[in-house]
Amino acid sequence: MSQKIGQAMIYVAWILFLGLLTMGFNKLLENQNNPNQDVEVSYNDDRIAEVRLVQNRQGHYVANGKINGRTVTFLLDTGATQISIPENVANRLQLKKGYPSQAVTANGTIKVYSTELKSVSLGAITLHNLRGHINPHMEGDEILLGMSFMKHLEIIQRDRQLLLRHLP
Repeated sequence: MSQKIGQAMIYVAWILFLGLLTMGFNKLLENQNNPNQDVEVSYNDDRIAEVRLVQNRQGHYVANGKINGRTVTFLLDTGATQISIPENVANRLQLKKGYPSQAVTANGTIKVYSTELKSVSLGAITLHNLRGHINPHMEGDEILLGMSFMKHLEIIQRDRQLLLRHLP
């Protein structure tokens, strides 16, 4: 009887060990994809907020931010005209689908739906009343942070880092 209990304890210990190992690797992979989970913010001499982002392993700038006060993950994309939100994320954020329109992507022309965003935040930079679109063709949870947000910023890229300042 005590031998069976001992074997059961060994199995439980292995299961716990493998579970912790899996969680650790998942966190490592998540940090490699999004090294900007806690966005670095500083203020320059003019008291203007500066956000500094680090490239991920693929050379992209991925960062946590907020839409309408809810936490999201952005992929900064200067090639995107607007903020493009996957439909599953838009549903989670309870965004309203507006009028349909066409968007030209690398994969061709697609139908998207306009939406109004009350606030979009990246670190200490918050912009209000921006246009975006809901993209039913996008998979995943990353939102393309396009030029409808980025055009309001000064952008400096150097040494695998991106410095963003809100233009007054």
